[in-house]
Amino acid sequence: MASKIETETSRLDDAARAGWLYYVAGKTQDEIARNLGVSRQSAQRLVSLAVSEKLVKVRLDHPIANCMELSHRLTERFDLKVCSIVPSDPDAPASTTGIAQACAAEMERHLKSNHPKIIAIGTGRALRASVEQLSPMDCPQHRIVSLLGNMMSDGSATAYNVVIRMAERVNARHYPMPLPVFARSPEEKRILHNQEPVHNILELCRQADVTFVGVGNIDMTAPLHLDGFLSRDDIRALGQAGAAGEITSWVYNRNGQLIDGLANDRVASAPLVSGPLNPVIGVAAGEAKVRAIHGALVGELITGLITNEMTAEHLLKL
Repeated sequence: MASKIETETSRLDDAARAGWLYYVAGKTQDEIARNLGVSRQSAQRLVSLAVSEKLVKVRLDHPIANCMELSHRLTERFDLKVCSIVPSDPDAPASTTGIAQACAAEMERHLKSNHPKIIAIGTGRALRASVEQLSPMDCPQHRIVSLLGNMMSDGSATAYNVVIRMAERVNARHYPMPLPVFARSPEEKRILHNQEPVHNILELCRQADVTFVGVGNIDMTAPLHLDGFLSRDDIRALGQAGAAGEITSWVYNRNGQLIDGLANDRVASAPLVSGPLNPVIGVAAGEAKVRAIHGALVGELITGLITNEMTAEHLLKL
C-alpha cells in the first residue's frame, strides 16, 4: 500500500504535468484529460492544484517541468508516439531505477486494457528492472512474446530473460523463444526459424500491438560482449563496419541501418522493422548509450523512448 507521502508526491507530479500542459503547451482541459487518462473534472482540479501549490509562476516550479520540456522536444524532433523522460540521479546518471518505474507504468497502461493485446518484449537489465516494478495483475486476455532467444550457446538460460518473469507477475499467456541468441551459421538459423513453434512466435512478434526493447552500445563494454555472446574480434569487426548500437542483438549504424553480414547473419531474433505501425518503445539511459539511442531514433527502429534527463539532453545536442 502506498504511503501518505508517496500518494502526495504522485498527486503533485500529476498537478505539475497538468500545469505544464495547460500553461506551457497550451492544451485545453479536454486535451489534458485525454493525455493524463483522467476525467475533465479531474484535469481541471489538477490545474487548480498546480496554481494553489505555487507550482505555476512565470515558469513551472517543479522538477518534472524540465522532463516534460525535453519530452516535448524529442517528440517533435523524432515524431515519437511515446516519450517519457524521468529525472536523472546526479550520482548515477545511468541508473535504471527511474526509467524502470516509467516503463512499468507504460506497460501497465497496455495490460489494463480489456481488449486482448500482443505485447512483445526484448531483454536486458533495463527491461528486467521494469518488470520488477510491475504491480501483480490478472491478464489472461493478453499474450506476451519474446523477440529473441532465451538460451546461451551451451543451452543454459540467459541472465536477463524478461518474458517468463513478466508473465508470472501479470498472469498472462507467454511465448518464450526456444532458441540461442545467435545461431552458429546462417544455415542453422534458417533451420531453427523453420520449426513450427518458432515460426508461430515470429508471427506473433510481427503482429505485436506494442513492443518494448532495450538499446545496447557496441564496444568492449557492450552487454553482448560482457555477457559472452560476441567476442572481442566480433566487436572490433562491427566497429570497423560503423556499428553504433544494437536492439535484440541486431546491430545497426548511426543512421539506424543494419550492418551487412558479420554477426547479423547469425542473429536468431525476430526481424527489426523500420517505421513500424505499432509503437516500439526503447528503454535505455546513460552517456554510453546516447549514440546507440540516437541511431535507433534516426532509423525509426524505435518510435517511442523512455529515458532520463541527462540522456535526453545529450540526444538533443547531436
